[in-house]
Amino acid sequence: MAEQTSAPTTPHHTSLRPGALGVAGIVFLVLAAVAPLTGIVVVASLAIALGNGGGTPMSFFLVAAILLLFAIGYAQMSKQLVNAGGFYAFVVKGLGRTGGLVAGLIATIGYNFFVVGTIGTSGFFMQTIIRDLTGLDVPWLVWGLLSIAVCFILARIGVDFSSKILGVCLVLEVLMLVVFDVSVLVQTGYDVAAFSPEAVFSGSLPIGLLLAATGFLGFEATALFSEEAKQPLRTIPRATYTSIIAIGVILGVTTWAVVSATGVAQAQAIAQEHLPTGDLIFSLSQQYLGGPLTTVMMVLLLVSLFAAMLAFHNSATRYLYSLGRARVLPQALARTRPNGAPQLAGTVQAGFAAIVAILFALAGADPIVTLVPAMLGFGTLSVLILQGLAALSIVVYFRRRNDPRWWSTFIAPGIGFLGIAGISVLAIVNFTIVAGSEELAIRLMPLLLVLALIGGIVYAEYLRRAKPAVYDGLATDLERFSTR
Repeated sequence: MAEQTSAPTTPHHTSLRPGALGVAGIVFLVLAAVAPLTGIVVVASLAIALGNGGGTPMSFFLVAAILLLFAIGYAQMSKQLVNAGGFYAFVVKGLGRTGGLVAGLIATIGYNFFVVGTIGTSGFFMQTIIRDLTGLDVPWLVWGLLSIAVCFILARIGVDFSSKILGVCLVLEVLMLVVFDVSVLVQTGYDVAAFSPEAVFSGSLPIGLLLAATGFLGFEATALFSEEAKQPLRTIPRATYTSIIAIGVILGVTTWAVVSATGVAQAQAIAQEHLPTGDLIFSLSQQYLGGPLTTVMMVLLLVSLFAAMLAFHNSATRYLYSLGRARVLPQALARTRPNGAPQLAGTVQAGFAAIVAILFALAGADPIVTLVPAMLGFGTLSVLILQGLAALSIVVYFRRRNDPRWWSTFIAPGIGFLGIAGISVLAIVNFTIVAGSEELAIRLMPLLLVLALIGGIVYAEYLRRAKPAVYDGLATDLERFSTR
């Protein structure tokens, strides 16, 4: 009888590449998601117009202080927990498997929606700016799909390569803002009246804080890259502190330059005048830097938007990868390339974002009126809720262990949680401001959080009864401890 032989099977890679990122690499990934130039052009302008006007710089510094207090507890947790699941792995540890599953669903939906929104934003501004500069008028969808395709390719090459690309983009953005800041300082000077009680409490401080907080979205992604970090128990806390401080300084100081250039007392009125066209920063750049550098700033805005898309694509991909590895989503999502880059998860993420954008375009939806408010608005709210859940989880986890370090495991993160929770409530109550639209469909978007809550609870109960091994895996995989 002939001996039967079976063809050898090639095992699938399911591991991310350890040791690929240092502190600088992770900071580049995080700050690229924050997109400092976009934050100034969009977020700071809105905060000045709708928030506390000339006192907006203090809003950015106050939010940075809140997040640094949270980061103190976060640093203690991340010294133990190394997991590509990011903040929702923290929630598993503090609030249990069901809470972690809810957080995982919120994070996955939110980050994937964020990428869809960046297709709309990037596509719209590429169409507008390139048309104005060259006369070439290409539909926004073409530019948006081209951008996500390039992001997909760069992400497949490897996270370390992505961090280098994002590092270059970030340096260019920040240099542009520094040039503007110095120009205002030399020509006008910075007005310390921006930090007076009259300025800080002018207009609406709560809205100012809410919009300032959206400028920090992305810092929480440091935890997502812990499995790919060099010495993650030290690298992740350092990268988190560095990211929050850098964001606070860049956005706070540049906003101070902006309100000094307009005049602190007149800042809100002038920002509101420019609100319909969204060109407050470009008009000031024209005045302080001149036409050629303003053109450079417009081009760098496109670079900033692309960098944010790449960073959020990497983050969304890792949530899909982590949930696949835990078998909450199809396990095939946990497959990686030989270089450690998530394979199927990246394809699914980019494909989902492209398909949703195409559907919006086929429906004739305006990207800025419909697509961007829906996707970025809900994505913003999701990340804020995720941050709040993570902050609460840190406090609960260490109190259950009766940890004696009261300042670093209870007081500081507790104050941070209260601050983040307050901002999250403001985001829900003022969702139309966060999303930038009054449309009924947009106003109803926060209800998706309720569906995620109910869906997470129901799915967790189903797993507990029908797939106990998967349910238990939420505690064994998502809580992957390491002493690397």
